[in-house]
Amino acid sequence: MTLTAEAIHTLEEIAVRFSPDGAPLAVRYDGRIWAVDPDAGAAHWFGRDGGRHRSASAASDGEDPAAVEHWRLQVRLSSDSALSTFHLQRSPQSPDWFLADISDAS
Repeated sequence: MTLTAEAIHTLEEIAVRFSPDGAPLAVRYDGRIWAVDPDAGAAHWFGRDGGRHRSASAASDGEDPAAVEHWRLQVRLSSDSALSTFHLQRSPQSPDWFLADISDAS
């Protein structure tokens, strides 16, 4: 399932729990805890997001538009449930994460 831009703005709370070394461990989404699969290999990068989550004040403060943080994670609800892929984004100026996309891992 891919979320539309309109759906992204109406999502429930997204929270990411990280290990002490900065690796994501779990994502709280839609009232559930999704565990990051440690064997699936998470992708982490910084880049542009097309301005979807940038505010006007961030742009005027000189925020680097290429500095949006991204994580692509393989997650599951339980040890025997199917994997899903979450694409998370956040501005380094903000503690808030946004869910950009959800898809089946297959």
